[in-house]
Amino acid sequence: MTYPQHSTDVVVIGAGPVGLFSVFECGMAKLSCHVVDALEAIGGQCAALYPEKPIYDIPAHPAISGQDLIDRLAEQAAPFQPVYHQNQRVEALSRDDVTGRWLVTTSAGVTIDAGAVIIAAGSGAFGPNRPPLKRLSEFEGRSVFYMVRRRDDFRGKRVVIAGGGDSAVDWALSLADVADKVFVVHRRAKFRAAPDSEAKLAMLSAEGVVELVVPYQLKAIEGVDGQLSTVTVADLQGNTRDIAADVLLPFFGLAANLGPISDWGLDMDGAAIAIDPATAATSVPGIFAVGDIAMYPGKLKLILIGFAEAAAAAHAARAVIRPEEVVHFAYSTTQGVPIS
Repeated sequence: MTYPQHSTDVVVIGAGPVGLFSVFECGMAKLSCHVVDALEAIGGQCAALYPEKPIYDIPAHPAISGQDLIDRLAEQAAPFQPVYHQNQRVEALSRDDVTGRWLVTTSAGVTIDAGAVIIAAGSGAFGPNRPPLKRLSEFEGRSVFYMVRRRDDFRGKRVVIAGGGDSAVDWALSLADVADKVFVVHRRAKFRAAPDSEAKLAMLSAEGVVELVVPYQLKAIEGVDGQLSTVTVADLQGNTRDIAADVLLPFFGLAANLGPISDWGLDMDGAAIAIDPATAATSVPGIFAVGDIAMYPGKLKLILIGFAEAAAAAHAARAVIRPEEVVHFAYSTTQGVPIS
């Protein structure tokens, strides 16, 4: 018998924008939450892939960056004291036939007893596409990172960024203000980023603030005790170059995988979970799905649609967890929120 390490009202799977708003809506419904996410930091794709890119279709924000949106959502959820379990994914769900509650088990061996589960996993569990380098694991989390949490962590350091997409270019532009030196390694001279961002990168390169190492790709890394000292790159002819570096940021995108979700007995709609749009309920009682992973006829894959689904899921979850309670709907202006 497995005894849970934690107990809560709701487990939210996924800490992207819709997952974070699910925490807020659950809090407003007087439900506590634990959140499980496969990435090292909250934010999902918004934080990992386009933290500096403006999003234009969030109500009341004519424009807001991906990271700012995540920061505001985390701040909004904070008064309800969610517990985050990062860098792990939900591996198993089992239901107690007597109580109807769920036992959630993660890849890190964490077990959580919950009254309901809200799946806000986007397109599935995301993980970084790792470069095929020997000794990579020695440096991961110490001087090799797949996400940037705080720009100031890289102040005064020699930073090598590998990749040619929006994330690589955006962070090169951002870190150029704080790093001692920024190198951008890409296998071709043309980048796959927004034209304006690419133009800014070219300007910084011309000024010597950023050095473009093209066309090259990563070949090897060296260092001691997890601290990087050298990044070796090679061109298409096999010629190599050593770059003195303190940090390597490989930005080769994220790989999405539904993983165990597809084995939980839920009715699927292709690679998404079929739900009742009125309640966000799946085919399994007590499990709800919101955001991009949820599907029904006419579904629009927009963050604001996911926010509405989160509200519906939270209220439906409360009815499952506390069916004896009579709920009197109240607007947030009347109900208020706890002072954190």
